[in-house]
Amino acid sequence: MITGIAAFSILACSELRADIPWPEVVQRLAYENEKLARRPQGHNGEYFIVCTLYYTPKESGFTFERGFDATPVTKPGLHGQKYPRDFLRSVKKEGFGRIATPVNGRNYIRYNGGDSYAFASNPTGGGGVLVPRFSAALKLTQGSLRRGAIVETESADVDKIFRSNRWKIMDTGGGLRRWQIDCYYGEDEPLGPGKFMGRPRATTFEYAYAKARIMD
Repeated sequence: MITGIAAFSILACSELRADIPWPEVVQRLAYENEKLARRPQGHNGEYFIVCTLYYTPKESGFTFERGFDATPVTKPGLHGQKYPRDFLRSVKKEGFGRIATPVNGRNYIRYNGGDSYAFASNPTGGGGVLVPRFSAALKLTQGSLRRGAIVETESADVDKIFRSNRWKIMDTGGGLRRWQIDCYYGEDEPLGPGKFMGRPRATTFEYAYAKARIMD
């Protein structure tokens, strides 16, 4: 866990890896999966994927001191309750966010689309309540990779960051790509402002290739 950071420093930014090189990643995924498909048995429940990460941002991390736009604003559906502007931007990207003070017993807000938000009891996907280090999202059905499937991944990087190699596809995401599985990390404050809002504070993980097998 990264601790004791009052602001997101230039040094910290320089130590982070570059953005995901999607043209290279897409080419590698296509090549590896074509090889699997050409086998006599075809994919047979085996795929070559890229694992990425999504999480539930916590309002507590979005402060002026850490470099965020923490201007209090409200949005349709929030009934006049105000939250840091960058926090709501992060909720729009990640889908859910944990608020510091519950509203009517609800600890989260969710993005409803457009400019609308709502209070929620839990972060959820199409398959139910999200479970840290187990729930995952996929763009579309890809062979036996579909919502409801249990997937076992083989990747030292994924094992190290998530301490897990088993995932349940619980949701779909329009922003995801073919052969990409978005793994749910859980709740955390953001790593930093700007593009670093999409990463939890506990890790600089961006992506990792993995072999994936559908479990019966």
